[in-house]
Amino acid sequence: MLAGIGIVLITATACGERPASVPPAAGPAPPPSTSVSPWPEIPTRPGGSQQPPQGSVPVPASQLDVSKLSEDYPRQVSVSADGKVLYIRAEEGGCGRATGEVQQATAEQVVVNLRETQSNLQGRMCTMDIRYPLVSVPLSEPLGQRKVVLVSLKQNR
Repeated sequence: MLAGIGIVLITATACGERPASVPPAAGPAPPPSTSVSPWPEIPTRPGGSQQPPQGSVPVPASQLDVSKLSEDYPRQVSVSADGKVLYIRAEEGGCGRATGEVQQATAEQVVVNLRETQSNLQGRMCTMDIRYPLVSVPLSEPLGQRKVVLVSLKQNR
């Protein structure tokens, strides 16, 4: 047991050392980006899009009803230029997968279910991370001035 602890300590301290033969990075660091994005960079699904497509615009907070979301759930919603697709930052983790679908659409509001489906296959290992993928939700009619009501649901498969 003592030998195992020693190996762990040696490995941990070696990770922080840099061999003398490795030259420092060439050149100065690149200047920070001057473009400003209303959507901060947050972890998403590998290969998933970080940002809504070009031409989409954020839905104003006054047009969002997020009362059915937990306090730490993302509140980022954009709409396509033609108003027929919502781009919503969802939440998923481990073996979960986030999807979005219109539950109800009226002249006053669009209710969107943000569902995280958890796979519960026996023996399957799942990571303990949280990701925030961008999900797209098609609308049958343009959003216009309708309110967007977001509802978070969890489901086991």
